[in-house]
Amino acid sequence: MAIRTSLCDLFDIEHPVLLAPMAGVSGGALAAAMSKAGGLGLVGGGYGDADWLKREFDAAGDARIGVGFITWSLARQQQLLDLALARNPAALMLSFGDFKPFLHQIRDAQIKLIVQVQTLEQAREAVDAGVDAVVAQGTEAGGHGGTRATLPLVPAVVDIAQAIPVIAAGGIADGRGLAAALALDASGVLCGTAFFASDESLASENAKQAALRGSGDDTERSSVFDMARGLNWPSDWNLRTMRNTFTRRWSGDIVGLGENLAEEQIRFNAASAAGDTDVAAVIVGEAADLIRNRGPAQATLQDMTSQAGEILQRLGRRVEPFKEDSENAKT
Repeated sequence: MAIRTSLCDLFDIEHPVLLAPMAGVSGGALAAAMSKAGGLGLVGGGYGDADWLKREFDAAGDARIGVGFITWSLARQQQLLDLALARNPAALMLSFGDFKPFLHQIRDAQIKLIVQVQTLEQAREAVDAGVDAVVAQGTEAGGHGGTRATLPLVPAVVDIAQAIPVIAAGGIADGRGLAAALALDASGVLCGTAFFASDESLASENAKQAALRGSGDDTERSSVFDMARGLNWPSDWNLRTMRNTFTRRWSGDIVGLGENLAEEQIRFNAASAAGDTDVAAVIVGEAADLIRNRGPAQATLQDMTSQAGEILQRLGRRVEPFKEDSENAKT
C-alpha cells in the first residue's frame, strides 16, 4: 500500500518520511540512502563546520538531499547558508531560533524551507511567513527540543497551518508512529532516533550499540552536555540523551558542573574521542525502545512504511460505513 500525502507532492518523494538533520550523525551517506529509498534525507549542518559540510555534500553523490541548520548558530556563520544554497538542496530546514532573517535569501534561491517549531507561537510565526512546511517537534525527540508532547502538539499545529504541510517529530520510529502521525492529520514524519544506528550513520559504533540496548526510560533532558561541549544554547531548549555516569553526576548539580567545568570538559572530550558512552553523549530520544536491529537505512524506511500501510488498511476495515435508519431514510 502506497502512502501519498501533500508532503510527497511538495518534495517529489515516494514516502512521507524525512531524516532528521542530526548534527554529527546525519551525514551525506545516510541522507543519500534515505533519499534513494524514497524518503528525503537531510544532512545535519550542526554548529558550522564548512569543510565537514562540503565533505558530506560530496559523500551524498548525485542523491537529491536537503540540509538542516541550528538557526541561532547559523546566524553567527551566515556563509554556511551560501555554501548550502550553492549545492541546490531539495529543502533547507531551520530549527531553534529566528528563521526570518534568512527567509529572503532562501526564497531568492527558490529552495523549499522547512521550519521546526516546539510551540504554537512559533508555529504561527512560521505560517505567517509562508514557509513551505512546518515540523511540529514533541519533547520525546532526541537532541534539543522543548516541553510540549508530540500527540497534542501536532494536531494543534495542523489547525494553525491549514494548507501548509505539518511534519510530526518526536518519539516516532516505526510504522505505528507514522500511522499515528497521519491520523493526527500530519502530512508525514521527521525521524532521527530510528536511523541513529543505521549502517550509514556517522554515530560511533559504541554509541549505536548503546542506543540499541537503551530505552526511552533511560533518557532525560538536561543542559549538562551542552555545558561540557561549550555550547551556549538558548534557555528555551535543552538536550535529550541517554543517561550515563556523566548525567547522573551533574544533572542535579549544574552549579557544581560550572565550578568544575574545565576539568570535566577535558574528561568529556577524551571520552568522546574514545567512544566512551559512559561519559560521552548518546543523543537519542524516547523512541530508543523501538530500535533493536542494525541495518541499512533503506530497510528501516521500508519496514516503517510497510507497517504503516498495513495498520491504516486494518483500521479502515474496522470502520463501518454510516447507515441511516429506516425512518430517517423515508423522510
